Amino acid sequence: MVSRPNVLVITLDQFRGDCLSCAGHPVVRTPHLDALASSGVRLARHYSQASPCAPGRASLYTGMYQMNHRVVGNGTPLDDRFDNIARLARSAGYDPTLFGYTDQGIDPRLSSGPDDPRLSTYEGVLSGFTVGVHLPTEHHAWRRWLVEQGHHDPGDGIAALASEPDRPAEHGVSAFLTDRLIEWLERQRAPWFAHASYLRPHPPYAAAGHWSRAYRPDEVDDPVAPAPQRHPFHDLLLSIPEASAPSDTAEMRRLCAQYFGMISDVDSQLGRLWEALGRLGMWDDTVIVVTADHGEQLGDHGLVQKVGWFEQSHHIVGIVRHPGYGAAHGRVVEAFTENVDIIATVAEAIGIEIPVQCDGASLEPWLRGDTPAVWRDAAHWEYDWRTMMIPWLPDAPAQHRGLAAMYLAVTRTDTAAYVQFGDGTWLAFDLAADSTWRTPLTDPAAVLALAQRQLLWRGAHTERTLAGLVLERGGVGRWPRGVPWRA
Repeated sequence: MVSRPNVLVITLDQFRGDCLSCAGHPVVRTPHLDALASSGVRLARHYSQASPCAPGRASLYTGMYQMNHRVVGNGTPLDDRFDNIARLARSAGYDPTLFGYTDQGIDPRLSSGPDDPRLSTYEGVLSGFTVGVHLPTEHHAWRRWLVEQGHHDPGDGIAALASEPDRPAEHGVSAFLTDRLIEWLERQRAPWFAHASYLRPHPPYAAAGHWSRAYRPDEVDDPVAPAPQRHPFHDLLLSIPEASAPSDTAEMRRLCAQYFGMISDVDSQLGRLWEALGRLGMWDDTVIVVTADHGEQLGDHGLVQKVGWFEQSHHIVGIVRHPGYGAAHGRVVEAFTENVDIIATVAEAIGIEIPVQCDGASLEPWLRGDTPAVWRDAAHWEYDWRTMMIPWLPDAPAQHRGLAAMYLAVTRTDTAAYVQFGDGTWLAFDLAADSTWRTPLTDPAAVLALAQRQLLWRGAHTERTLAGLVLERGGVGRWPRGVPWRA
């Protein structure tokens, strides 16, 4: 392996963590992700720190919890003072290149005024990236290419995605992005850094070509039903058409079959990428990270998409291949890992300092085959629904009408989960007794301990960019680097 590796960071939008055949999923087939896991390290309990797309990606790209980066919805601007994964790569001498999208809004203090088009979209390109192919919602580049191939332009990006079953899979949006990335790889000579941001398996629930027929609806198990006794916010979500799952069993199973087809489609495209890296002599010089911005409810708890405190919305795929640590290839890490760890891991892989702002820690010890003496023993995520709920505010329960109350934070341990709402209400689940998050934890002492853990977690990670520095000897030094916080 060369001293300065190639880096390929792949995001698979809305890919929930249990949808891998190597993780034991009974239906979905992911041979190429499985192959990467066997030649790398699979993170079995890997979590996104926020949803929907922009908040989840802000945590991934900056290494910061939502309480620090404050991107609380699609459209919230990302503060330009923060470092990010693209700037990190550029400072190490790479030209980081984007294929897909990053869904990050510009800091308005950097705009040229009210006519700046970047003020009208949350689908901006993260600062630091060179654009290889940009594929925001309208997917203009893909749709122009479809017309060149003789297809009718459906008229907008969502219609183009919804009609994917009507075209050959090799003309799908995932294949298009892969084609462009492989063409770019074939032109590279110096060490490179690429971010491949795939839309699928994000809705609409319509897989490309033959992948739309790869799974039968009758293969799909029924989802986890909503609990009989629910928090008012859960009932509110169930009342929203965009978030509630189809009530018809056949339609719900069809939706799942299409979701699995989208996963297998994007898995097949990754197989093409692995083949290209091998053919070009790059496989053993490339660090590969595969993750997601958030998960997918897929009917569980009566919901679809990514909402609330639920495990399914935040447990995501996580695989890292570092070719320099072959002895650990095939390892499965059962410790809790988080997307805030990715930027620190990339920093160490390319030989530069981890930004002080990072709330996560490098995964490199796990990649080497070691077990860190101290590591987190819980996963954490946050959900702020102020932007999502604005259309529904007139019908929202009174305690959810204030913006400050439209927030929750989750602490998830091996045996329990605690959810704290901004209005002062809370939930606690006994995961040892019931892994579906429907059985309340009733021991008051155990609930108090979880609440205290969450308070300590917040205190340990409150934004501290300058707090990590010290003025000394006419310059700026750094306090000794710590390890992932543990209660």
